Amino acid sequence: MSVDDWRSTAAANNAEWCDLVCRSHGADTTLDGQAWTTRTRSPRFYPDAVTLTPDVFVEALLARIDDSAGCSVKDSFASLDLSAHGFRVLFEAQWIISGVLPAAPAGGLRWEVVRSRDGLAEWEAAWGNGGTDLGLFRAELLGHDSVAVLGGRRDGDLVAGAVLNSSTRVVGISNFFAVPADAGQEHAAAARSDCIAYAESVRPGTRFCGYESGSELV
Repeated sequence: MSVDDWRSTAAANNAEWCDLVCRSHGADTTLDGQAWTTRTRSPRFYPDAVTLTPDVFVEALLARIDDSAGCSVKDSFASLDLSAHGFRVLFEAQWIISGVLPAAPAGGLRWEVVRSRDGLAEWEAAWGNGGTDLGLFRAELLGHDSVAVLGGRRDGDLVAGAVLNSSTRVVGISNFFAVPADAGQEHAAAARSDCIAYAESVRPGTRFCGYESGSELV
C-alpha cells in the first residue's frame, strides 16, 4: 500500500481502540467513513473525535461532538484548521508502521498477557506511575478478542507494558510505558524492543502501527 493508505489504516485502527475505551465508559460513539466521534465527553487522555479522511467538513465534525472547553480532536492527517473554533494544537506526532521486527527480545524482561481484573489494576498503576487517578482502563476491555494488554516483569515487578488492538490489516500498539526504574534511554529502548518482539509472538504474521512524537518517535 502507499504511505497515504497506511496512514488511513493506522488512523482507523486507532479510532477503533478509542471507541472501545470510550464505550467502556458509557460514551455515545459513532464511527463512519469520515470520522470516529463521541457525543458525550471522552475520558481523560482520549479524543472526542478521530478523523479518518483528510477532507472532513469541520462544521459537520464539530456538530457530532461536545465541542465545549476541554474537547480534543485527533486530526489524523494534519489537514484541519480548527483555530477559528477555539482549538489550539496540543501536540504533533507521526503515524508509524512496522518494518523489520527484532528477531528476539533484547531487554531481559518476562512478558505476559494480562487477563484478570486485578492484573489490569496492577498494570494501570504501573502505567500511571503510581498515580491515584486511575480507572481509565476498564476490565471489560479484556473481554474483547481484538485487545491484548501486555506486561513486562523484572524480578517479579511490572516494569513495562503496552496495549495491542487488532483490526483487519494491522495491530495497533499504544500506551507503551517503562516505569522510572527502567526509564533511562537504554533501558526504555530495550523494553520497547522486548515489547515488540513479544507482541509479534502474540499476534504473529502481522504489521504493527501506532504514533509517536519527539524522542519516542526516534
